[in-house]
Amino acid sequence: MYYPLPTVFTAIFLMALHVSAQRPVPAAPQKNAILILGATAHLGNGQTIENSAIAFENGKITLVAAAATLRLDRSQYGKVYDATGKQVYPGFIAPDTRIGLVEIEAARATVDFSDVGGFMPNLRTLVSYNTDSEIIPTVRSNGVLLAQVAPEGGSISGTSSVMQLDAWNWEDAAYRADDGIWLNWPTVRSNGAYGTGASENKKNEQYDKDIQVLRSYFEEAQAYAQRTNPEVVNLKFESMRGLFDRRQTLYVRTDNAKTIQESVLFAESWGIRLVIVGGEDSWMVADFLKSHAVPVVLGITQSLPTRDDAAVDQKFKTAAQLYEKGVLFAFTGNGSWRQRNLPFQAGQACGFGLPREAAVSALTLNTAKIMGIDQRCGSLESGKDATLFISEGDALDMRGCVVTAAFIAGRALDLDNKHKQLARRFAEKYRK
Repeated sequence: MYYPLPTVFTAIFLMALHVSAQRPVPAAPQKNAILILGATAHLGNGQTIENSAIAFENGKITLVAAAATLRLDRSQYGKVYDATGKQVYPGFIAPDTRIGLVEIEAARATVDFSDVGGFMPNLRTLVSYNTDSEIIPTVRSNGVLLAQVAPEGGSISGTSSVMQLDAWNWEDAAYRADDGIWLNWPTVRSNGAYGTGASENKKNEQYDKDIQVLRSYFEEAQAYAQRTNPEVVNLKFESMRGLFDRRQTLYVRTDNAKTIQESVLFAESWGIRLVIVGGEDSWMVADFLKSHAVPVVLGITQSLPTRDDAAVDQKFKTAAQLYEKGVLFAFTGNGSWRQRNLPFQAGQACGFGLPREAAVSALTLNTAKIMGIDQRCGSLESGKDATLFISEGDALDMRGCVVTAAFIAGRALDLDNKHKQLARRFAEKYRK
C-alpha cells in the first residue's frame, strides 16, 4: 500500500504529537507464576465463578477454579493479586478493525488500510501494521487485547491478520497471520453501499453483472489453486489459495437480507468458509444463517438503522435476536480508535434482551471461534494463553470498566496511554 510522503507541516505535527506523549514499552515475557484471587471470573463460555482462583505460568493458564475449594500455597507464586470485589475477563477480541493502519483519519499520510484497484486480495494488512500507534494503548485500557486488522476498499480489499496488541514490530504482533480475505459484496441499491450511511433509494442496474464478474474471478482463482506448481506465479490468486482448502475465511461485508443469502450460497458453491460482516438485516434471515452455520460480525450497536421503516432500536436488539436463533455472532467497535468502545457496544445490547454472559462470549470465545483461534484464547481455561484482564467493575459498562491489570500471554501490560497522560498533565496544570 503506497501513499505520498507527508507534507512538512504534517510531519512536524506528527513529531509534536510523538514528543507530547510516549507510548508504553512492550512488556517482557512472564518470569514468575501469577495468582489472581477473589474476583468474579467471567470465563467467556457463558459461565462465571464468583470467588475464583486463576493462576498462570510461562504465558499459559494453569488454574481456573473456585477459591473456596482449594488449598493454595501463595509462596509458590511470584505475585498474588487480591481481586476481591473485582471482575476478571478473557481479553476482548476486536474483529474488523483498522488499528495500526490509521493514526489520524484527516491526515492521509497516516492512513494505510486501502489501495487503488478492484481486486486486491494480495494486499496484506500484516506488513502495514504499525505497532507504534498511540491508539493501541488506549484500546488496551478497556480490555481489548487482540484485534483483527482488516483492509477496506475495492471489491476484494485484501487479507487480514489477527494481532496481539503489545509488540515491538508486526512480526511479534502477529497472532494469526493472513486469516482471511475481505470481499465487499455488490449492493442491490447503488446509494446503499456498505459503510456509506446513505439510504437505499436507487436500484443498482449493474448488480447481476457485478455478480458475474465476481464469479468469473473466483473461477479463475480456483483453477489456479488446483495447480501445484504454476509456470507463471499470480500473486493475487496465490493469496486466495487458502480459501479453497479452508485454511482461510472469506469475510463478506454486506447488510441487505437478499445479499446476505446470495453471498452464503455463493461461498457454498466454492466450498468456502464464510463470515458475514455488518449484517444489518441478519435478524431477518437468522434461521437461514443458522441452518448454513454462518457466523455474523455485527456492525456497531450504538447507531441508528439505515432503513427508514426499521424500528429505531433495531441495532440494539439484533444481537439478542441472533442469540435466540442460535447464530454465532460477534461485535465490532468500527474503525481504529473507536475499538475502545467495543465492550460498550455489547453492553448496550444487554439492555435489549441479550444475556450478559452471552455478551461476554460475543466479545471473547465467539470471536475466537470465528477467527479460528479458539484453541489458544477466548476463554479462561487451563492450557490456553493467559490473555486476560482485571476490572474494578462491569467491563461492559463504561462506569465499571476500570482496567487495573491486563496480561497478554502472561505478560503484564503497562496500561498508561496518551489519554491518561493528558489527563494528568491538565489536572496538574489547573491544580496550580
